[in-house]
Amino acid sequence: MHLAQQLQAKGRAVGARGTRIVVLDKTGIGAGASGIACGAVRNNYYQPAMRELMAHSVSVWESDAQAYSYHGVGYMQISPEVMHAQVGTIYEQQKAIGYDSVFIEGGAESRKYMQGLFHDWQAKNITSVLHEKRGGYANNQASLRGLEQKARSLGVEIVTGATVTGFRTGNGAITAVETDAGTIACEQVVVAVGPWINSIWNMLALPKTIPVKGRDGKTHEGVRMWHYMALQEGTLGVDPDFQKTNDGAMPPVIHVDTDAPLYSDRNGQLITDKLWGLYYKPDFHFGGVQGGAMPAMVEADADQVRVDPYGPKSPEFVVDDNFADMWTSALAHCQKRFENKHGVYRKEPSGGIGCFTPDNFPVFDRFRDNVYVIADSNHGYKMIGVGKLVADELLGGKSALLEPFRFSRYAEGRLHPVSHSPFPWS
Repeated sequence: MHLAQQLQAKGRAVGARGTRIVVLDKTGIGAGASGIACGAVRNNYYQPAMRELMAHSVSVWESDAQAYSYHGVGYMQISPEVMHAQVGTIYEQQKAIGYDSVFIEGGAESRKYMQGLFHDWQAKNITSVLHEKRGGYANNQASLRGLEQKARSLGVEIVTGATVTGFRTGNGAITAVETDAGTIACEQVVVAVGPWINSIWNMLALPKTIPVKGRDGKTHEGVRMWHYMALQEGTLGVDPDFQKTNDGAMPPVIHVDTDAPLYSDRNGQLITDKLWGLYYKPDFHFGGVQGGAMPAMVEADADQVRVDPYGPKSPEFVVDDNFADMWTSALAHCQKRFENKHGVYRKEPSGGIGCFTPDNFPVFDRFRDNVYVIADSNHGYKMIGVGKLVADELLGGKSALLEPFRFSRYAEGRLHPVSHSPFPWS
């Protein structure tokens, strides 16, 4: 979409009579990770580069909320003392870039603020609340259809049901993309395939292991370029209005991390006494309260992981009863209205897997002369603005927002800082 817009702005026709932009989709639009994503849109990152990139993306979501089915209800990061200072840093840097948010500090103050929104708030060991007034969530399938309509209206060709099987090369560049439906000659290739990145990476003969210069100043050889994590998400079958605020408004997306012991809401048994977290929101698309918890590491080598069939259709990578108990108990820990609601948890396949880089953050860079890789490291859905920045670079520009995400950062030791969050992507 963005590439077509920029080409047309330069006076170049897009479509059959001009420059062709062809999107190849192995199954169909929304059949992958974006189609089942939680849909949260946030700027809650400890990493300055992620925060600046997401501020840009939030602006793109806001630019046409109706087409993108975007709900700018805000986002809340609710945290224990171990995360207090780092979340405070997030707030200060949000303030520095003009991103509207409020920071509440102290246990009593945090509880009062939360009970001002939800009268039944009862989460323990909370000493800070970062309330982003922007951000929120989007309905995933609807937003993808909105993007599809915008792209097609600009002359972009979208070919579904075409699986990429390889590439033809010449003089270090890719000359054509091979698919099970035929071969397409090309000038540029953009790879943006989410959890399927490992297979395309292999087709491009890019390295399976890389050297990474760590924060200890030492170079660690043989680090796996890709690893998988199983995503833990589900839906509570209640009326979405069940989660409205005290004044009847739709609430912000709630993200809670805490080190308070978590006990089962079913039988009172201890689930964990380690740092844990969850996120949730009412969602009319999902028909209930939807959200998730920390991902589970997939220990297998990336080449051995079966990505297909994806998501709820997978025989391996869907959530189990342990997740259901943990997540519904975590909801009950946070708000009294969720006590004794385990029985309405939707017992249906959910979840999926994400393919992650060594530091769990994206890579945006050129490879093989004319191949641009957008490896989202499971941050993809919310980063709708990346398409505009990559389009700029494809047409000769240089994006300062994408610079911290180059592949060279691993060898050079320019890694993103690590937060105390139980979520590996925060």
